[in-house]
Amino acid sequence: MRDKILNKAGEMFLNFGFKSVTMDDISGELGISKKTLYKYFSKKTELVDASTEAVHNTINEAITNIKLQEYNAIEEEFAVKAIFKEMFKNAKTSPMFQLKKYYPETYTKLMNREICMFRDCNIDNLTKGIKEGFYRENLKIDLVVNFYFTLIFGVFETEMYGSEMQELMKVEYEILEYHIRAIATEKGLEELYKQLEIINS
Repeated sequence: MRDKILNKAGEMFLNFGFKSVTMDDISGELGISKKTLYKYFSKKTELVDASTEAVHNTINEAITNIKLQEYNAIEEEFAVKAIFKEMFKNAKTSPMFQLKKYYPETYTKLMNREICMFRDCNIDNLTKGIKEGFYRENLKIDLVVNFYFTLIFGVFETEMYGSEMQELMKVEYEILEYHIRAIATEKGLEELYKQLEIINS
């Protein structure tokens, strides 16, 4: 039952926002009493905390599965981006904005987990891309990871790009293209154009 609650709550929080979804909404969707819901989570903040951790673990697992495929480094980056696009396809506004505003402690914990995952994932990808000849050999990996991190997470730290999730996802794809153009070899640029053609067709 706890897993069912977490799955449903995570889905509803992503689609409708952390602030607007109530414990009543979640119990109603699951067809259980509030008493049953509160047996597992004594307050909404506990449920928000647990559901964001569950979503993070789901993303981490999906990325691990992608890394087991025989994608080249650039294909891998676009495959990872596709996970986020699919996950947030029904979200109206950015869940991160609401999380930061209404549940700052949960937001901080999530960001700490995301930073670790993002950093490890990126270092692996850059190392792989250099070996494959898609990225330049002389890259300062730590610096490149920091640049990319600043761009990606900066989108959610400002209202400059608005808060509509679909618009933010478009910006993320632009950032990915920008990132790869900055580090790619001629071979890497050819692969980038191929991936852009696939997503734009």
